[in-house]
Amino acid sequence: MPTRREFLRNNFAAVCGAAAARRLAADPLGLPLGFQVYPIAKEFVADVHGTLKTLAALGYRSVEMCSPPGYKNLFGPLMGMSGSELRSRFQDAGMVCESSHYQFAELKQNLPERIEYAKQLGLKQMIIASFGLPQKATLDDWRRAAEEANPIGEQTRKAGLQLGFHNHGTELQQLDGVLIYDELIRRLDPKLVKMQCQLVDVFRAGMDPAAFLLKYAGRFVSLHLADRTAEGKPAPVGKGSIDWKAVFQAARKAGVQNYYVEMNMEALRESAAYLNSLNV
Repeated sequence: MPTRREFLRNNFAAVCGAAAARRLAADPLGLPLGFQVYPIAKEFVADVHGTLKTLAALGYRSVEMCSPPGYKNLFGPLMGMSGSELRSRFQDAGMVCESSHYQFAELKQNLPERIEYAKQLGLKQMIIASFGLPQKATLDDWRRAAEEANPIGEQTRKAGLQLGFHNHGTELQQLDGVLIYDELIRRLDPKLVKMQCQLVDVFRAGMDPAAFLLKYAGRFVSLHLADRTAEGKPAPVGKGSIDWKAVFQAARKAGVQNYYVEMNMEALRESAAYLNSLNV
């Protein structure tokens, strides 16, 4: 017969094991469920504490910010708050913030200040939201932008931060017979600038998101999640046509470190319910 101490120890281990199994089932890749603040900017700025409390109750544990000065029209009211103060708000809600979007121009013009804020906030990744090129940009324009990003990535790396680049649908088009995304992969230093994959744009471009991740395995740092129906309408994650189990299986092989649902509040709610039940 086991002693009382052995019984308690074994029971505690069993409970912890079951809890760990539930966490793994609830969090694809064994990573905390994350969200991007951009689609809920109005709610977030109006009530940071209340918004975080609502999302924490849904199971979200990770936040991806947008640079307040870079997105002044949306997040300007947060400019009076230091990175450390905002970090405390996240911690109070049981969340971490490891990634944030930046405008390319602000990184080129104000990099030391942005790095300092990023470190206060506790970031691990700084993501270029877009190169901001005009619609008629040439392939050489894209090449030059990539070449400008590499030295920025060198500076962020010295500060212990990983630079990344976020795609939209434009990068999945061809110019002069070349897929823009392929040219960026060739031009961006794989150590200095990783990729953040906007999966729904890959899907909308007629590509298989899981196969896309595997094609460029090792180049990704994070994912943005949103879904689309067969008719092309926006849908919460798991309510559209993307095979998310295949996506997460590929993401594990591709080395993805974070993922963020980027949808409005109602879709965040429905997406959390699906992701909390997804066992990969």
